[in-house]
Amino acid sequence: MMRRNRFKQALAAMILAGAAFMPQFAFAQDGSKTSGDSKIRNIDGVAAVVNTGYVTRKEIDDRIAALQKQGTKLPDATTLRKTVLERLIIEKIQLQNAEQEGVVVSNKEIDKIIGDIAAKNKLTVAELKVKIAATGSTYERYRQMLRDDVIISRYREREIEGKIKISDAEIDNFITDRNRAVAGGGKATRSTPAVKGEPEEIDVAQIFVPADAGAGAGAQAEAKKKAEALLREARGDVDFLQLGAMAAKDNPKIKFQELGYRTPDRLPQLFYEAVRNTGSGQVANTVVKSPAGYHVLKVLDRRALVAGAPEPQQAAPQESTPSTPQNIMVTQTLSRHILLRSRAGLTDQDAERRLAGYRDQVRTKTADFGELAKKYSEDGSAANGGNLGWMGPGDLVPEFDQAMNRLQIGEVSNPVKSEFGWHLIQVLERREAQLTVEKQRQFARAAIRERKFEQAYQDWLRELRDTATVKIINADDPASSPR
Repeated sequence: MMRRNRFKQALAAMILAGAAFMPQFAFAQDGSKTSGDSKIRNIDGVAAVVNTGYVTRKEIDDRIAALQKQGTKLPDATTLRKTVLERLIIEKIQLQNAEQEGVVVSNKEIDKIIGDIAAKNKLTVAELKVKIAATGSTYERYRQMLRDDVIISRYREREIEGKIKISDAEIDNFITDRNRAVAGGGKATRSTPAVKGEPEEIDVAQIFVPADAGAGAGAQAEAKKKAEALLREARGDVDFLQLGAMAAKDNPKIKFQELGYRTPDRLPQLFYEAVRNTGSGQVANTVVKSPAGYHVLKVLDRRALVAGAPEPQQAAPQESTPSTPQNIMVTQTLSRHILLRSRAGLTDQDAERRLAGYRDQVRTKTADFGELAKKYSEDGSAANGGNLGWMGPGDLVPEFDQAMNRLQIGEVSNPVKSEFGWHLIQVLERREAQLTVEKQRQFARAAIRERKFEQAYQDWLRELRDTATVKIINADDPASSPR
């Protein structure tokens, strides 16, 4: 489940596994089940009409209350209310479209999901129902919330997967870069730079924080502050695109992309001026302001542009070089872990404290790591004592991979946080293994797909929103306030 090429599936499983105690089931679409007459009578409770459905002010209130219970740092009340409304509108559109496309989830499937959730939390279904009632919700509302989540997930996966295209050339380029890095001792190698005055191509990546020109001074300042914070992080030893992905996960409006090799005239003038004197692997000195917002730029590579050079597939065969696909040697690590998933009711401090306790037990030899994993780990590997099998470079999420690589054989880590939750890691063994060309291509395809998924997802959401008929009626007042 920790493999990067299973990220989306693992994330979906995580959401379902943690849903048992998430207050979000209070968002169930109670109002959406009313009749047309009721819609008219209760129009004061409607915040937005979405195609043939609507979002109520109470739904917004419930979502905000759930976020507040989770202890998440939230924006000011007005911004939060507008953000939550927009999220509910997008969810409503997805559910409507999924219904039109015939995406359904049977009662039998929901029963199985609920049974799995109860089992993961060491409860019977009857005990789970009691827990749900204790939150002030109802079991039927909880079932509907789960059904909506699964429908949206399936519809999203079906729609987006079809939009992601990966060419053989992209896979070849990915393998070429990876092999060069391995041949260079793990450090990325740079292309041949252009001689001063000769034409060149620049590979630029950006993280974009939007701020509409018509936005108020406060919104502009907030966007600039966020961009400058990302710029500071980008100057450290981090993967720039991974940093962008994490920022976009926190705020879906933030975009990130690699522009690919372009001659200066094909770059936006603002971008070229900012990176004109920036070397390969370096971040632009300042944030770039455009009418649309703020841009954090990094030059991934600069290379000489050779006029009339043949296409790579037309080039004459050469002797084997690090860029030629070949079997390469990599270090693989056998490790195991204990995972506590992020969920409502479990703070970072609680998770870290629990894992630190397990760590101390293992270090003092008063408990066995594998037995603790079987008993407490919230991951599919728990039955095997948390064993993840042999993993190579890039097979695991970055935070886990980096912490694991710092450990000696037999050593237990301090608690480590990733997008999956909190981990305690133990390294069992290491070996040198040969990564075949076919394995490289499989890894490359999965890594490229993951990179493209987020951008395709955001484009898809934007398309859904643009083609829907939405009318905002009243989003500012809570449900209890008179109009």
